[in-house]
Amino acid sequence: MAIEADRIIVGDCIEALNALPEKSVDLVFADPPYNLQLGGDLHRPDNSKVDAVDDDWDRFASFEEYDRFTRAWLAASRRVLKDDGALWVIGSYHNVFRVGSALQDLGFWLLNDVVWRKSNPMPNFKGTRFTNAHETLIWAAKSRGQKRYTFNYDAMKMANDDLQMRSDWTLPLCTGEERLKGEDGHKAHPTQKPEALLHRVLLSTTKPGEIVLDPFFGTGTTGAAAKRLGRRYIGIERDEGYARLAEARIKGVIPVDPALLDVAGSKRAEPRIPFGTIIEAGLLSPGDRLYCPKGKREARVRADGSLVAGELSGSIHKLGALLDQAPACNGWTFWHMKTDRGLASIDTLRIKVRAGMA
Repeated sequence: MAIEADRIIVGDCIEALNALPEKSVDLVFADPPYNLQLGGDLHRPDNSKVDAVDDDWDRFASFEEYDRFTRAWLAASRRVLKDDGALWVIGSYHNVFRVGSALQDLGFWLLNDVVWRKSNPMPNFKGTRFTNAHETLIWAAKSRGQKRYTFNYDAMKMANDDLQMRSDWTLPLCTGEERLKGEDGHKAHPTQKPEALLHRVLLSTTKPGEIVLDPFFGTGTTGAAAKRLGRRYIGIERDEGYARLAEARIKGVIPVDPALLDVAGSKRAEPRIPFGTIIEAGLLSPGDRLYCPKGKREARVRADGSLVAGELSGSIHKLGALLDQAPACNGWTFWHMKTDRGLASIDTLRIKVRAGMA
């Protein structure tokens, strides 16, 4: 069902969620109240007061009340998620375990827990505990039997210098110019998340044009990241002051050029090209010679797409493994053809055929 996006709904998150169409959003990112249960002011060694989370929205009478609230907004979020959608939720040790339990009870399927390691955490001024240097994000599919959800694996690998992206992310807290300030010069919101964190979440688990819903919108970090990356957003925020700040912030965001939003695609999603297709396309002919990477071994192409080298024959993969005495071989990168510029991998022919299909 069509849904109006790129807007902020001011009001109670559960009521607003229940008013949205069923199965209408692609991703939910939630930064709910942490239920810190603070028991007094916190001061630095110089006796200056630490800005803590002591707002009314983070106060709950008991764990039972917090659990009821958690289950209500999670159930409402699950209703508006498309069947191939997913949810992210971030929390600290105060609440994330209770949220994780509720997620599983409600039918979500946990995909990863990601540790956001803060490169500049606030010290533990009392010296009575370890410094709280991380928060935990849970990434969950809508249901256990869900066969499809968005994960831009190759894009994350590309962003990580061609290494698999791990589940521990080192990113700084929101500071400096990014931190929104109120008229009094103090930070406008106590738990504003860095846009770098949302950039990674959205780049990894959404596609351009998809709708991201944030039921605890705050000062609009999710909306800012979404607009910049060509995604659409719906924010729900009960505090009118935060909503106004978010609206002004997002208005000033300059989106990335749509031509630059394409990310590295997954090879699994590319159409399979059998070696025989190369011969059928006339890019190679029966009798042509192919060579190993150093050119010391050769094989002849046969009409059915197999190769022969002396008494050995087989597919490009099987014959490559036999000649290399290896348990397996990627024939597309093992076999080369002679060109005016020397040996070139036959994978260039597969790329050419795929380009023609596109």
